[in-house]
Amino acid sequence: MQLTIDLDSEVPIYQQIRDRVVEAVAVGNLVEGASLPSTRQLAADLLINFHTVNKAYDLLRQEGVIRVNRKSGAVVRRDGRSGPPEASVAEEWQRRLRTLLAEGVVHGLTSADVLERSTEVLADFDNRREDPTT
Repeated sequence: MQLTIDLDSEVPIYQQIRDRVVEAVAVGNLVEGASLPSTRQLAADLLINFHTVNKAYDLLRQEGVIRVNRKSGAVVRRDGRSGPPEASVAEEWQRRLRTLLAEGVVHGLTSADVLERSTEVLADFDNRREDPTT
């Protein structure tokens, strides 16, 4: 798994790791059952503290994206082909979406802007799933 993080970003490193893993699952680079590197290995690869990776993995586990097992380590729990989401996941996603949309409204994005940008992002996920080299 190849992750790119920005050490100068205002976004915390653990959040960047979480976001990159979710995006990798969304585009099909990581599929259900795929193993993730150990926290220590990923931390060494990224030259960061393993507690930071552990925090990202714990967040992914809480969100139901991965499962963590002593024997098998961190494994992708589900991907876009795993069937419909659990009701609680859909509700939590909608709660977070509401906040994200509110941020857009505060900064002057119109409904048309939001729909256009959302369509572009979803199309990018679809395109990358079809051609993972992009």
